Amino acid sequence: MTNLYPLSARVFLAAVDRWRQNPKQRVRWSLKVASIAGIDVRIHLTFLLFLAWIWLSYYRVAGLAGAVHGVLFILALFVCVLLHEFGHAFAARGFGITTPDITLLPIGGVARLSRIPDKPWQEFAVAIAGPLVNVVIAAALIFAVHASATLEQLEYLETPRVELLSKLATVNIMLVLFNLIPAFPMDGGRILRALLAMTMPYARATQIAAWIGQGLAIVLGLLGLFGSPMLIFIAFFIFAGAQQEAAIAKHRESQR
Repeated sequence: MTNLYPLSARVFLAAVDRWRQNPKQRVRWSLKVASIAGIDVRIHLTFLLFLAWIWLSYYRVAGLAGAVHGVLFILALFVCVLLHEFGHAFAARGFGITTPDITLLPIGGVARLSRIPDKPWQEFAVAIAGPLVNVVIAAALIFAVHASATLEQLEYLETPRVELLSKLATVNIMLVLFNLIPAFPMDGGRILRALLAMTMPYARATQIAAWIGQGLAIVLGLLGLFGSPMLIFIAFFIFAGAQQEAAIAKHRESQR
């Protein structure tokens, strides 16, 4: 059977999966920066390259001050991403599942759970914990901005610090919406599978969730042809991720 989704997306996702399963590769290409609650926090080397690219991009447009502001915003954003991953990790810990490490990459964070939750409702709880963290962060940031200013204090609302908080709140809301898309490899895909698996076999639930995700990817890809090219990239990522997740589920089912 001919694979219709892009080879580059398949290669990328396969490489990420091999990296997640191979401790030597994780150590070789990432740096441990902290250990929190028994979970190692690692930064992939490509993330450092990403920061360097952000610095240069902002520096060319707005000079040193702009470069500093851009990097600080990205660092603050990835603190939110890290907290999102800790949400998954702590929820999993409640079910006896350990998380050896969390790694930050340019595309986001990866919490490496020691195993998948045994029961669908457990997977649902672990999957939704991350987006709920972003909901709390967004709510706290919005409260922080508006609690210190009234409608008459417009000058206050235009200060760099408040602008940063507002942007972070907006990005966290976007993270929630994006992660709740019912498609692998986002949290929404795992939430959908967990809900389906409550009424049918796990492999069947995974396959249906993958089909839904691939259908959504096709729609996004078509929209991208008439709009933003970024939608095409997201469509490739979702389509390949759904295909890979279905293959993994079939393999696990065959091993039982």
